[in-house]
Formats: sequence, C-alpha cells, structure tokens
Amino acid sequence: MLRALGSRLLVASRPAAYRSFQQSLRPVPRFFIHKMSTKTPINSPKLSSAGPYNQAIKANGVIYCSGQIPVANGKVIEGTVGDQTRQCLLNLQEVLTEAGSSLNKIVKVNIFLADMDDFAAVNKVYTEVLPDPKPARSCVAVKTVPLSTQGVKIEIECIALE
Repeated sequence: MLRALGSRLLVASRPAAYRSFQQSLRPVPRFFIHKMSTKTPINSPKLSSAGPYNQAIKANGVIYCSGQIPVANGKVIEGTVGDQTRQCLLNLQEVLTEAGSSLNKIVKVNIFLADMDDFAAVNKVYTEVLPDPKPARSCVAVKTVPLSTQGVKIEIECIALE
C-alpha cells in the first residue's frame, strides 16, 4: 500500500501477495529433496551382447535386464523351444547374479515368442525354473526375434529387485 507524504509517495507496507511470494522462496527442507539415482551398467563377462547395449541397468535398487536369447558360448543353442527357454533363463540368472540379485527377486517378465504355438512348452520350463511366487508376466508373439534366421525362437527380459 502506498501512503502520500507531501509530494512523495512512501511504501508503508508490502501487499499480502508479495509477502506470501517471499515466504514461498524459503529453502526447501532436506527431507523434501530427492537425490537422483545413478544408473549402473551390469554386464557379465560370461555372456556376450548382440548389440550396443548393456545386459542390465541397475537404478534405485531395481535391475532392468535386457532381453536374453538362447546363446551359450557365443552360439545359439540347438534344440526345442523348451531348451531355448531354459538357456534364456540361465542367461538372465547370470546377469542377475552379476547385479547382486537372483531369479527369486524377479518382479516382471516379458517373453517374446516367434510362434505362439510354443506357449505350452515355454510354460513347462518356466514353471520348473522360476521359483514361487511367480513374477508378473507378459507373453507375446512377435514377427521376428533377434537371430531368428539362426534358429532363435524366444527372447526373455525381466525386471528384478536388488
């Protein structure tokens, strides 16, 4: 508000809106400040990657695993889709171990099949390998999976807790 004093105007007090704005500029208490997590790449020396990516990323105690295909010793394994499923899960186990986790800490699994007719065979091995309680899961058929020309029929990715 303004007050006149002779020919000059003096500021008597600041408007209430300005005072509340000033109060909103107070420092934020430390417990409200969220520290950004760092992303830690995880790569097992026992596995190879088929492209420019990490086998997993660890952030905020969560491990995000890249899709694993049925490769052992640098070669696609031969055999049934059940055999390939088992190898994918073994590869995921290796990545999770490298990250300080395990199969029983998986919370979400995504399965990509070249042929949905393989669903039952995949479920059989999946049930044998993964401990209870089973994680949440999606399973979809895709047009092609990586290295399908070399016989790959499945790819599996997961999210796990540290």
